Amino acid sequence: MNEILHAVFSTEGFVLGTLVPFLFVLTVVVFVHEMGHYLVGRWCGIGVKVFSIGFGPELFGFNDSHGTRWKLCAIPLGGYVKFVGDMNATSSQPSSEEIETLTAAERKIAFHTQPVWKRAATVVAGPLFNFLLTIVVFAVLFSAYGRPVLEPMVAEVTADSPAAGAGILPGDRFVSVDGRKVQTFADVQRRVSGRGGDPITFVMLRDGKEITVTATPRLMEQEDALGNKVNVAVIGVVNNQEFGQPRLITYSPVGAVGAAVEETGHIIQATGQFLQRFVVGREDKCQLGGPIKIAKMSGQAAKLGFNWLVQLVALLSVGIGILNLLPIPPLDGGHLLFYGVEAVIRRPVSERMMEMGYRAGLLLVLAFMGFVFWNDLFGC
Repeated sequence: MNEILHAVFSTEGFVLGTLVPFLFVLTVVVFVHEMGHYLVGRWCGIGVKVFSIGFGPELFGFNDSHGTRWKLCAIPLGGYVKFVGDMNATSSQPSSEEIETLTAAERKIAFHTQPVWKRAATVVAGPLFNFLLTIVVFAVLFSAYGRPVLEPMVAEVTADSPAAGAGILPGDRFVSVDGRKVQTFADVQRRVSGRGGDPITFVMLRDGKEITVTATPRLMEQEDALGNKVNVAVIGVVNNQEFGQPRLITYSPVGAVGAAVEETGHIIQATGQFLQRFVVGREDKCQLGGPIKIAKMSGQAAKLGFNWLVQLVALLSVGIGILNLLPIPPLDGGHLLFYGVEAVIRRPVSERMMEMGYRAGLLLVLAFMGFVFWNDLFGC
């Protein structure tokens, strides 16, 4: 019995080692996303009926002075803000008959009776707050710990690698990758890692002269810091202490914010690039995972320290923000798509078209959820 209790409740066990870190990561990301909807919605004068973390039966909650029910529910795989006039948690367009059931006071503050710009601002605020969370996390980390970097040097070239075939030699220094200047070795890795199979042009500095070479990265399975197997595109160059001359960049608070914005932009770009390549079949399906994979990564990050767990929050927050911006109802991007059409044609999209869009979008979302669950359980 003691062994069972230790396995479950010790820091190496399931509850404290995996479940608690997972709930921390997911709750922070979901709370910030929904808080974006809530704050901007309130700023736009929209009434809020419910702010929920999780779905299903309510575990506990309270009503605030504005009449909003704040609650925590039993299934912690998401959350929602329900505005006045919403007939469900997805804020889909209510029918004319449903709007008529609202009182005059409710119609004045109902979500769907607001100008299109207020609805769009409220919807886009969720993903934007996710991006802001990532910026805040990196700004704090950069300000507190700085950022270790290596010079963009080549210490070794792997035999029979794309770099060897392109003529890159030890002692070369990367100047630019596909026309974009690089300052650190991490810049080179970032611009190569998501480009497996794509020819890339490199400008190298050799003996004081710039030369131009072209190499096509190959996918290679590697283990990341959290122990996950990932496919990363490489050209086959290695840096080291002697050539890389490691140094620590320190930042003022303002400089840390600027660096955090830049880093968040890189992550958004890399995530978007991955999704584009994934859709056309150029990325490994096992790179996508669902709640089980996130829980596993949360436990692994927690073992490495709180800083790692916070960084996982930042990365997951970007992913959630981007996924929610996809133009698929009932995601935020689907709402924005309808609002964009409404702004162009100067009238709301017909109820029939919106219903068809929501049904098709819901099927796509459910199919995606089924896909990542399958990956978690059986596929990878």
